[in-house]
Parts: sequence; structure tokens; C-alpha cells
Amino acid sequence: MLKLHRTALTALVLALLLACAQLSLAQPGDPLPSWNDGPNKTAILDFVHKVTREGSPDFVPVPERIATFDNDGTLWAEKPLYFQVFFILDRVKAMAPQHPEWQTREPFASVLKGDLKGAFSGGDQALVALALAAQTGMSTADFAREVQDWIATARHPQTGMLFTEMVYQPMLELLGYLRANGFKTFIVSGGGIEFMRPWTERVYGVPPEQVVGSSFQTQYEMTPDGPVLMRLPKIAFVDDREGKPVGINAHIGRRPVAAFGNSDGDIQMLEWTTVGQKGARLAMLVHHTDAAREYAYDKGTEKALKEATARGWNIVDMKDDWNVIYPSVKK
Repeated sequence: MLKLHRTALTALVLALLLACAQLSLAQPGDPLPSWNDGPNKTAILDFVHKVTREGSPDFVPVPERIATFDNDGTLWAEKPLYFQVFFILDRVKAMAPQHPEWQTREPFASVLKGDLKGAFSGGDQALVALALAAQTGMSTADFAREVQDWIATARHPQTGMLFTEMVYQPMLELLGYLRANGFKTFIVSGGGIEFMRPWTERVYGVPPEQVVGSSFQTQYEMTPDGPVLMRLPKIAFVDDREGKPVGINAHIGRRPVAAFGNSDGDIQMLEWTTVGQKGARLAMLVHHTDAAREYAYDKGTEKALKEATARGWNIVDMKDDWNVIYPSVKK
């Protein structure tokens, strides 16, 4: 009797464990725990359900499940300057001993004096001059090493955090959720393609071949150590505004069914994804509204916000929609 009792008890325990396992499979955990419940989280979940459910009128085959993400301000912070600009400024300072003429030549002289307002008073022309000087004249491999060394130690001047710690936890979850449902996730950014590629796979899980960005011209050269690609001081392509759909077409070859941005520079990418397209599409604009945990600003996003309202794109309110901003900061 005792043996029979133990056998029955064991069977009961196994049955309960199996039931719990089945319940767990039937009711998976929240894939977006850093997103507060609300219309935007629901829109993401509903969209993924529609496009991945066999038999759904909005079903999208796996090869066509393309999602594109802007980087600056969408996947990581972009204030007080784009993080690549900090890289450029640090490179100019490091290179200054080899360029004594920079001590009196603008915008380099102001950078070396720590006068950023003076350095950027020349507008886009000044920034281009700094970018060309700091990021060309070397092989693509040497530039990648410079980026890797910098990104491993460089810290934000206000938070003291590594720049790679200032990625958005809700967006990391979104990237993972989409990939778990058969999506290919691409970065489509106005930032330099070869600035992003050395670290995006480690930080976002986006491999280098799925990064689209602005680029300099490169030239093939044979050296005693073998062939290299040299970065020339000429801009090849600007992946911003109207350039984003052009970059998507050239690098990806498919229209996205989902796109995520944060600024006026992303309008055309969101239009390319949604306007005139059949079936379910998802377009989201990250709105920076949280001055306490991140930043609050509308400058540079005014047109995008207006367009989003007119076209019914989802506007993500960082303060209300996200219960976590950065992975290492849980409040």
C-alpha cells in the first residue's frame, strides 16, 4: 500500500509539473517588460500577431519581415551631441600633435581650446571639416580598431556612463521580440556606417551586414602586408532624410514592414514603410519627454511629430510608455 501510495503521489507531482509547463507555454512571459501597458505596447504585440499568424490576411512571409531602426535618439541617446561627434572631437585632440597648423586653423583651434560653441559656429561646413580630418586617411581596418578602442572606454560627459550603456532597454527588448518572431532587424542611420559596424552586434544584436549608414568613399590599395581599403576624404553617401529609402533599397532590397525613428530625418523612412502599402504596417516615433531620466526636447522632431499625427503613426512617449530607460538603471 505504501509503495502504491508513493507511486500515485509521484504520478500526481509529475502531472502537476506537466500542467505547469503547458500553462507556461500557453501563456508566455511578457516579451516587453520595460514597456508600460498602453496603446503603443498593444500596437506592437497586435502587429506582430497579425503578420506572423498563418492564415491571417496580414500574414507576412519570414523573408519579408524587415524592420528598420534609426540609431541616434531611437536606440540610444543623442544629447548633448551625437555620440559620433564626441568620437570625432576626441580624435581631433589625439591627432593634434601631428597637425600643428590646427592651433590656428578653425574649427580645429576652437576644439583644442575646448570652445565647442566656437567650433560649431561654422555650421555643417565646420562639422564636415572635423569629420573628414578625424575619420579618413586610414584603412577601414585601422578605423574599425580606433572605434573599438574608443567605444570600449568613452563615457558620456553628463551621466558618466559608457555610451554603450545609454542604449534604451525597451528598444533592446523590441529588437529581441521581433527577431524571435522571424524579423530581420536593420539599423538605418545618418551616422557613419563604419562607425557603427564595429559594435552594433555586441550591443544590439545587429550584425554589420544589417547596418545601413552614411559613408566616405573608399579605395582599394595593395600594400606590402596585403590589400586594404583606404578611407578617402570624400563623402560617398548621406543616409538621412530622402537618403534613407535610397539606402534601404541599395543595402536591403526590400521595403520594411516596420520602421522606428525619432526625428525629422526619419520621416521618409517611415513614409517608405507605410504610405501606399497593403497589409499591416507599423511605424513608431520615439518622443523624448523624460527630462528626469533622459532628456525632453522637440527640436528637430517638429515635422515628424506633425506627420505622425496626420498619418496615424504611433508616438512613443518615453516618460509614460517606458518604465525603464537604460539597462543599468532600473528606475
